[in-house]
Amino acid sequence: MSVEFPVEAVRAKFPALKRAAPFIYFDNAAGAQAPQSVLDTVAGHLLDFNVQRGAPYEKSRTVDRVVGAAREKVATWLNAKEASEVAFGMNATSFIRLVSLAIGQTLGGARNEFVVSDLDHDANVATWLALERMGGRIVWWRMRDDRRLHVEDLVPLLSERTRLVACTAVSHALGSLVDVAAVAKAAHAVGAEMFLDCVHYGPHAPIDVQAWDCDYLVCSGYKAFSPHMGFLWGKREKLIALPTFREDFIPDEPPYKIEAGTFIYENVAGMAAAVDYLEALGSDLAQGAAQTPRARLETAMGAIQAYEQTLSRELLRVLAACGATVYGVDDPDKVAQRVPTICFNLGDQHPAVVAQRVCDAGIGIRDGHMYAPRLMARLGLAMDRGAVRASLVHYNTVEEIHRFGDVLQAVADAG
Repeated sequence: MSVEFPVEAVRAKFPALKRAAPFIYFDNAAGAQAPQSVLDTVAGHLLDFNVQRGAPYEKSRTVDRVVGAAREKVATWLNAKEASEVAFGMNATSFIRLVSLAIGQTLGGARNEFVVSDLDHDANVATWLALERMGGRIVWWRMRDDRRLHVEDLVPLLSERTRLVACTAVSHALGSLVDVAAVAKAAHAVGAEMFLDCVHYGPHAPIDVQAWDCDYLVCSGYKAFSPHMGFLWGKREKLIALPTFREDFIPDEPPYKIEAGTFIYENVAGMAAAVDYLEALGSDLAQGAAQTPRARLETAMGAIQAYEQTLSRELLRVLAACGATVYGVDDPDKVAQRVPTICFNLGDQHPAVVAQRVCDAGIGIRDGHMYAPRLMARLGLAMDRGAVRASLVHYNTVEEIHRFGDVLQAVADAG
């Protein structure tokens, strides 16, 4: 028997949703709100354990334990084989650059081609383009007119020269999902590696690095209900092989060789608390059926994915009723191919004007190129205009979408 998604109970756990009322958060792709448990954890860490690791006194040892526990929790969330495959740092972009620079140092043979896509955030494009200066060659995997990446188009691009395929799990701009397991299979068939940008995917659906069989994955916690922080996951043998910078006193093994300098411990503690929040949600939904932390996380993320399809369907309906042009999957019967992140334009109105008018009505959205200039070019949109983006997560509601629709219709009528 299915359980209805408890959105009101979920919303009660996010104090920002009460403090900002009647403001509506529809800009979650730029940063989701945090539940009270995460806020309490971060504040508690700063109050009681705001010290450096590595000393013999108890508070310092507690920080070591906090970081270790966070590594275990994130590894469970990802379904990693072991916690040492998870490295913490500032953000996903810095980790993409770390991996690209490390791989760039190993170029020199015939395997020097990097496949990138025009669907991706520029952080997962420009970092690989920079390897052209180190002997790398770029091959473009183009999205089709349906604004999705198809693995059938990738396969002919791959050969014994392919070093790595870099792509996203879901578009941060269009909400289009990518069949990442099929991408990894195609890359591995020619002996190449697969690098996955999972930043935008994290809050929307279950992550399973073992099932996907990707080689590297990056994520930033700020979209997944934690403070600003980032982490890199990689297959242990891949991380061991990376030639990374480290001081002589840092062990030459993962995750330590990846973690350059001191990261923000309280935010790492907050990320662990965000995983705890999701696990608790799964426990409530499973009603005792899910017995392991991983099973509870799968229950939570599966329920979130199903509920968000309802949000996507209603958001597409509202946008169509307002006469908006949606970029990406716009068929309500195909919402399984997307998450509720949608870029659109409203007639000939400038996206900045539309966004400002909607924001003036108390609904947070944004406009612009979404840090994806090549994507905007493929859509035929000028860089100085771009599109409007509304991005929802599981604490948003159908009622909020209806309010958004009313405001957008008024903007459309006003011209």
